Amino acid sequence: MATMRALVVTRHGGSEVLAVEEREVPDPGPGEALVEVAAGGVNFIDVYQREGIYPTEPPYVQGVEAAGTVRAVGEGAVVAVGDRVALSLTAGLHAELVIADSTRLLPVPDDVDLETACAATLQGMTAHALVTDCVRVEEGTVALVHAAAGGVGQLLTQMITSRGGTVIATAGSQAKLEIARSRGAAELIDYSRSDDLAADIAAAADRVGASRGVDVVYDGVGRATFDASLASLRPRGTLVLFGGASGQVPPFDLQRLNSGGSLFVTRPTLAHYIQDRDELLMRGREVFADISAGRLDIAIHHRYPFAEAAAAYDALEGRETTGKLLLVP
Repeated sequence: MATMRALVVTRHGGSEVLAVEEREVPDPGPGEALVEVAAGGVNFIDVYQREGIYPTEPPYVQGVEAAGTVRAVGEGAVVAVGDRVALSLTAGLHAELVIADSTRLLPVPDDVDLETACAATLQGMTAHALVTDCVRVEEGTVALVHAAAGGVGQLLTQMITSRGGTVIATAGSQAKLEIARSRGAAELIDYSRSDDLAADIAAAADRVGASRGVDVVYDGVGRATFDASLASLRPRGTLVLFGGASGQVPPFDLQRLNSGGSLFVTRPTLAHYIQDRDELLMRGREVFADISAGRLDIAIHHRYPFAEAAAAYDALEGRETTGKLLLVP
């Protein structure tokens, strides 16, 4: 019986519950493919699942993002042995070999390496959905991007500015803000030094001609920035709350949306924006095309072996990163 190594969540809890275990190599069934993983992505959704915020039943193989090469296929698969593919929002991807529904595999162009493809898949398609569907960013849009030096933050900043928008960026250090500036941010706010984040955002918005407030806030930080995010919006502006790096936002009075100017709040998840293969391929192809054309630069912060996965998640949860973290089998 052939075996492989996999990263397993042994029980709900912190990063200490992660363990590398030997598992049997599975065989692909009809319509499935066996993929040899070159890299797996480190994401907050892994943390939410591991902590039980999102329903899971340990023990399980973690990971919802990876890229690699097809090594075997079942009858009726839509990919072939040797194809380079990326996949996301499929459970159990942090393993040396994984089984996936072949219709959920995204072809990787020859000029995009597999580590870059992995780093761009979940976060890249997330950012793409946020600027095209949650709010359609266009020429003149003024956007506030929290944690703008993080993986999604850097992608959002690049996508917004390439569409003619203006970005006000927040981050937790001057070094991180310089990264946001290099991605095109027009205004920079260090929220670790801010005594009144909402006032600092309002001043920055005024400097870029948005005295009534920003059009959209992209907030992956959550609890620590939510109030300032709402306060920063213009009337009928939209808060896109796509994560909770500082903790989940507690229940709030919907009347705040009325008093704030008939505001909108959405809590998107990528799964609802890649529900069928056509939409998956559209988003993936557009992200990869931007990479190939040099319009989108993917920053990989660090690579960790499976045995050091706990350190990777500690860095992510401690907001110590600038760019993408990868796990390499």
